Amino acid sequence: MKIALVSPYDYAYPGGVVIHISNLYAELTKLGHDVRIISPYSGSSTSLDNRNIITIGRPIPIPSGGSIARATLSPMLSSPLRAILERERFDIIHLHEPLGSTLPLTVLRVSHSVNVGTFHACHGEPRGYQMMRPFVTRWFKKLDGKIAVSKPAMEFIGKHFPGDYQIIPNGIDLEHFSAEVPPIERFCDGKLNILFVGRLEKRKGLRYLLGAYKIVKQELPKSRLIVVGPGNHRKYEKLVRKANLEDVVFTGYVPNEELPTYYRTADVFCAPATGDESFGIILLEAMAASKPIAASAIEGYSSVMSHGVEGLMARPRDEQDLANALAQLLSDEPLRREMGARGRLKAEECSWPNVSRRVSEYYTSLLNS
Repeated sequence: MKIALVSPYDYAYPGGVVIHISNLYAELTKLGHDVRIISPYSGSSTSLDNRNIITIGRPIPIPSGGSIARATLSPMLSSPLRAILERERFDIIHLHEPLGSTLPLTVLRVSHSVNVGTFHACHGEPRGYQMMRPFVTRWFKKLDGKIAVSKPAMEFIGKHFPGDYQIIPNGIDLEHFSAEVPPIERFCDGKLNILFVGRLEKRKGLRYLLGAYKIVKQELPKSRLIVVGPGNHRKYEKLVRKANLEDVVFTGYVPNEELPTYYRTADVFCAPATGDESFGIILLEAMAASKPIAASAIEGYSSVMSHGVEGLMARPRDEQDLANALAQLLSDEPLRREMGARGRLKAEECSWPNVSRRVSEYYTSLLNS
């Protein structure tokens, strides 16, 4: 099959959807398909090392779901997109967040291929979709197939755009995150390491983890919190100083190729997000590394892990409940090993070869029908 993967987001910024598309591209190519990526791009054309990435549209930062999305809102995409689709003649056009910006919407409008949409988001009440519905329903109807990455994502989009959705989860690069890499030497000093990975945004819940860690530190003095991720760390460092907390390390942004060393160093992984998570790919990363998890009991996370199986879940924004979960895991090494092993089995189910095979089979069923 000849396949186009359409990204609404800047390919120069590897967020969740872009990473998903990049991995899906690689796995579909391994399956023998001829694949292109169509995406807005803010970098220079010479910085792209893949000729199968077709760039179109200049992205701008747009507030979205407590985060910043970098998408193009250009209304002048019809002619160049028609030329691209006429030249490439795709069998399948797979649009990610197909209602998310002018690029996927314009592709839908001019496409004569079989169109598939994957919906990734879950941002509470879908007011944006409610406002958009009168304008985009006609293009939504051009989707021959619809995928949601989780049940919460399906319910989020389905409130205003009901339909027959296939739930196919995000994938995980199992080999990358389970690689036999050495732990970070400076953190191998006998202290128990709690790891947080994520952008330092309000909805990621780091402030509640800091509150929980203060409680844990009193019970387990030989513990440490490692915070990995980009964002305004100064305000969180201020909270650390105000609480007189010790052994909190902010690393800033860490490249994907270095993340396995941090997971390997961790004793417990913590995901304290307050909501607006459709899936929780970071949970799968920790599971692939065989690490037990303490996470908020929000819908997106509950669709990936189960309380008492791969880890422990706490009430969102409840510092004491999160502290209890962390302390229980840190105090029980056999429990950590058992939950880490179960998480690894779950991660194997969501490996990219398994996910891409399901996506490819879905394409085939749509073409045959």
